[in-house]
Amino acid sequence: MKKHAGIDGPLPIGFGQTISQPSLVLEMTRLLEPENDSVVLEIGTGSGFQTAILAKMAAEVYTVERIDELAKKARERLEALNFSNIHYKIGDGSNGWREHAPYDRIMVTAAAGLLPEELVNQLADGGRMVIPIGPPHMQELKLITKADTGEIHGETIGRVRFVEFIGRYGW
Repeated sequence: MKKHAGIDGPLPIGFGQTISQPSLVLEMTRLLEPENDSVVLEIGTGSGFQTAILAKMAAEVYTVERIDELAKKARERLEALNFSNIHYKIGDGSNGWREHAPYDRIMVTAAAGLLPEELVNQLADGGRMVIPIGPPHMQELKLITKADTGEIHGETIGRVRFVEFIGRYGW
């Protein structure tokens, strides 16, 4: 796929998964607003591209990938790049990673049919989550914020198309 590296479009990474176009990765990261002391949960490690960007900007990144082979390849790639602030889990991302919650930021890189309650519960007061929500062929990219009072706010940013969120909140 190296010949396609300059294309601003999604590319297959195997196992029916894709890497998002670079401009969308940038926009989602901008919306998430990770800070140098942020603890971030990423659902969907994929190739590790988004993970690397988050790890450069945040204190800690906890990343969950359900596909064993993708998770192992991403971990090898990121460890070879000497990232030491990334923590890996292979499993169902629909449940988040409760042991390390709450998270200042949550990045979801697969489309859910509806907003996952478990992830909202793991979002810290004052936190931000970026997640695509909607049916299989087109979703809304949502910015979810949690006020210091615990009140949840959602804002639609635009339309996107992602692979399916597997688990309780998939299609």
